[in-house]
Amino acid sequence: MRVALVTVGDELLAGDTVNTNAAWLGRKLADRGVDVERVTVVPDREGDIARVVNEYRAEYDAVLVTGGLGPTHDDLTMDAVAAAFGTETAESEAVYEWLAEDGYAREDLSEGTAHIPRGAEMLENPEGVAPGCVIGTVYVLPGVPAEMKAMFELVADRFEGEPIYTETVVADEPESRLVDRVARVREEFDVDVGSYPGETVRLKVRGSDERAVASAAAWLRERVEPAG
Repeated sequence: MRVALVTVGDELLAGDTVNTNAAWLGRKLADRGVDVERVTVVPDREGDIARVVNEYRAEYDAVLVTGGLGPTHDDLTMDAVAAAFGTETAESEAVYEWLAEDGYAREDLSEGTAHIPRGAEMLENPEGVAPGCVIGTVYVLPGVPAEMKAMFELVADRFEGEPIYTETVVADEPESRLVDRVARVREEFDVDVGSYPGETVRLKVRGSDERAVASAAAWLRERVEPAG
């Protein structure tokens, strides 16, 4: 399963907020064997959001959009996603019923709170008031991390891929000196190897065959200078 992530917010582009949502979703999806192939940050502009969503929904199996939900002036994601599907937002009785269960009356809600794209499936927000939705293969989630995480768990089972196994080998050598061994392990075993330099170099061995991953990691450990 191939997935794209779209995170919405001027604050992300300005560096005022760290994009932790993309990192968290990337890890969760990778753990489920899903390939995250794009992570895109777009501003709070309806046209930009709609264009990227429309492009990605044609290319990927699913698109997850986070941020820009709610009734305030810069919460444009629902309208943008509706536009990407050639429709508009409308009041959802399912949203009103869900909010009523939590004690919210219609007259107490800000205008726009219950609007989602026509034909979309409403997603409850276990940690907040702004609902999410699913329309086609596009999943619209809140930007507030606690709300996004809770809502994603409601649909996590819809994201499945081939199980992926990983092992990490830590080497106390410069990354440039490890190139030959990384190349050799990829030739001898059906695995991918990522190299992440820092004070030490982390070699992340990844593959769909658990035994091949374990064997490749063992092969590397015998041939690199261990850390510590």
